[in-house]
Amino acid sequence: MSSQSTSALDRLRVGSAPDSWGVWFPEDPLQVPWRRFLDEVARAGYEWIELGPYGYLPVDADRLREETGRRGLRVSAGTVFTALHRGPSVWEETWEHVSRVAGLTRATGAEHLVVIPAFWRDDRTARLIESPRLTAEQFGHLTSGMEWLARRVGDEYGLRIAVHPHADTHIDGEESVTRFLDATDPGLVHLCLDTGHYAYCGGDSLRLIETYGERLGYLHLKQVDPGVLAEVVREELPFGPAVARGVMCEPPGGVPELEPVLVAAQGLGVELFAIVEQDMYPCDPEAPLPIATRTRRFLRSCGA
Repeated sequence: MSSQSTSALDRLRVGSAPDSWGVWFPEDPLQVPWRRFLDEVARAGYEWIELGPYGYLPVDADRLREETGRRGLRVSAGTVFTALHRGPSVWEETWEHVSRVAGLTRATGAEHLVVIPAFWRDDRTARLIESPRLTAEQFGHLTSGMEWLARRVGDEYGLRIAVHPHADTHIDGEESVTRFLDATDPGLVHLCLDTGHYAYCGGDSLRLIETYGERLGYLHLKQVDPGVLAEVVREELPFGPAVARGVMCEPPGGVPELEPVLVAAQGLGVELFAIVEQDMYPCDPEAPLPIATRTRRFLRSCGA
């Protein structure tokens, strides 16, 4: 480790998420039960967790607080998927879902809502849902819609949104991310940098932090296996089958190198959540705990 890692990265609050236990859906027989996730994430040494897909963890706020509290866990954020580029006609329908997640998020004491754009192709079959390129009108709906969502979430629930660039969505790699950031209000719309998704889509996390660090509101820690990624690109696989093939790998075995990212994030001078998210759906239920434990040990060795 470099000399930089001997200093504690004391502005970063490290956590994990249901994603790191192979959880993508509210209910799925291939996923570990929610009680097992909570037990194991605490055992692995994490204090902070995300809610994951709405309905996976209990949606009754009192019960959720009791279940997390007795395990020494706290919630950092909720997550929503949106299709705001489709225009104001879908925004109110979107709000019905967002308001449920935001309400539960706020009730846990969390202050962040991670917002992921809709997929342009089916995550399992690769069937094209819509064009991977937005029209000028759709891009305008996306940016104005995200600002609308940020205002409403802030006004009604006191939460800050962090937009999550994601593979197979209209906000993915460097070109689309920087275009989106340049077109949105920096006082309203913050970025959730997922180091794995950004690398998957050809982006450089360090460069993004250096050039748009003031927009960073949240961090997801993830690595990509370059060899598997080359296969994914060559075969034009959608994200779901790519994950099943192992494109997202255990740190520190992939890219980007996480220690420089952590040091750069610490250098921004603000407190940030740094949540481990190793996409593993579907996975052997015995796999997540050992990986999560080793990952926590690795992050401690970096000073986090």
